[in-house]
Amino acid sequence: MRTRSPFLNHITEFMLTKQYSLRTVDTYLKWISSYINFHGKRHPASMGNNEVVEYLDYLVLKCNVSPKTQATALNALSFLYKQIIKQDLCPNLTFVRSKRQSKLPIVMTPEEVKRLMSFLSKRYY
Repeated sequence: MRTRSPFLNHITEFMLTKQYSLRTVDTYLKWISSYINFHGKRHPASMGNNEVVEYLDYLVLKCNVSPKTQATALNALSFLYKQIIKQDLCPNLTFVRSKRQSKLPIVMTPEEVKRLMSFLSKRYY
């Protein structure tokens, strides 16, 4: 098990006390750690709105994350500032919004389905 900073341990304990799911705790810690590392391991209390916007812009422009991924990162940072640091972020942050299109599902034509089914033995359908 890797060691974490006392700050991240405090966040973990706080979230578990509030009965957040383990998956949420892991996800939020991942984004909070990434945010801290992005800013040269500065403590989040010494940062604010500008650093959050800079990080969210980086995620979209350099990492090409999806809108849902960007929203998850924003939720983690909002939680960090509101619940842990006790400092509200500006509700109107102006950051680059991800416009990455979701992948369209691949759909087979009726002919392709018939051809595929012809390779299966009768007992499977």
